[in-house]
Amino acid sequence: MSRKTNRRDFLKTSALSATAVTAVGASPLVLPVGVVHGAESPNEKLNIAYLGSGGRAGANRGGLSSQNTYALCDTNRQTLDKIGAEFPDAIRTVDWRSLIDNDKIDVFVVSTAEHHHALASIAAMRQGKSVYTEKPLARTVEEARIMQNEYISRRGKIATQMGTQIHAVENYRRAVEHVQAGTIGKVTEAHVWCGRTIAPIGPVLLEEQPIPDHIAWNEWLGPAPERPFNINYVNNGCLNWHRRWDFGTGVLGDMGSHLIDLPFWALELQHPTSVTCEAPEPDPVATPPWMVVTWEHPARKTSSEFTSGPIKLVWYHGAEGMKRRSDLLQPLVGNDTVINDWFIGVAFIGEKGVVVADYGKTLLSPQSRFADYKLDPFIPSSLGHYNEFVAAIKGGPESLCNFDYSGRLIENNLLGNLAHRAGNKKIEWDFEKFACTNAPEANALLKSDYEYRDGWKLVK
Repeated sequence: MSRKTNRRDFLKTSALSATAVTAVGASPLVLPVGVVHGAESPNEKLNIAYLGSGGRAGANRGGLSSQNTYALCDTNRQTLDKIGAEFPDAIRTVDWRSLIDNDKIDVFVVSTAEHHHALASIAAMRQGKSVYTEKPLARTVEEARIMQNEYISRRGKIATQMGTQIHAVENYRRAVEHVQAGTIGKVTEAHVWCGRTIAPIGPVLLEEQPIPDHIAWNEWLGPAPERPFNINYVNNGCLNWHRRWDFGTGVLGDMGSHLIDLPFWALELQHPTSVTCEAPEPDPVATPPWMVVTWEHPARKTSSEFTSGPIKLVWYHGAEGMKRRSDLLQPLVGNDTVINDWFIGVAFIGEKGVVVADYGKTLLSPQSRFADYKLDPFIPSSLGHYNEFVAAIKGGPESLCNFDYSGRLIENNLLGNLAHRAGNKKIEWDFEKFACTNAPEANALLKSDYEYRDGWKLVK
């Protein structure tokens, strides 16, 4: 413990200080000593273990390239050897569990398949490590809650960040400012959508194939149920995995992490009190091709200039979801835009108009009312998604997508999946009791619908 404490104190005090870039008109934000990554001495760099080496891990290594790649983990030995050749001094392993208690590791970056996200992150936090985890943080509501609690209990001692890179872009800030500045008056609803659907999974169990020498199949399965190897469980990344409940969370779990983030931030949402789902009949194996999910969030306890009561938050995906979204929203924006042209997006409904936004653009409707409207930005620009995380580790402000904030977001989203799997019914949710109060039978779905395999148990 003293070694970990000494290394953290050293990292806080050994690097140079920096001044953050800020929004137009905002005062410079000067961070504490130790926020600059890439100091001259290698000892001042963070030792990072990357769980998952290809795919998203490549972007994450790029974002954290000023730090030290200390360990690489991947269940594909060909990928591990290819990436390992770039980092010859890095530890290589196919099993992330072998790295968790390594005292020389400061940070874990979790870019594995989704069913490993929470288990690896929780294990790392319990060892006092800072953790960056790809979205979604968890596969079940229970995992999302444990992620929140583990971080909250260590707040100030570790840093965490979920991989929602879009949270750092300027356009999200402008959309938040319009909502919180009262541009469209008090907001009562937010509608969020993604045009993606889910391709059929085919057979429930794929035909057995010989396990290639380069695939560590047992380690890829991890906590998931035992099954014969087939490369089509593994190939094509999350767009494949998230089609099956055993490994993923569907379009809502995946893209909701990015898109529902915007209303969660802008409306300062906390915990829903109910959730309702409309979707096809639940499939015990496959995630749904379309959904319409509605959460009710209670009125804020403090007075607000941008909300006046409960907030209705609605999610749509797939062809049927997109039709229902357009039928509702197109009359509200008239000729100002064609909602079908927005493959992804968020629409805030206020007393005076509508704000529509996606990753790169924001529209105010009716345009005739807002033609001369000028917004003075007031949210400082981000240091950069990865820079925020490094700064938080080295003593700077808490990262914006820490596991308290992002854990609540993911818990909200996964309650939508729960309402679907419980029979597309309305669920009354008690955050404090961690219970579906009107449907006790649904409480079994808060945790995994399968027993984690031996060696991969989630210790609560």
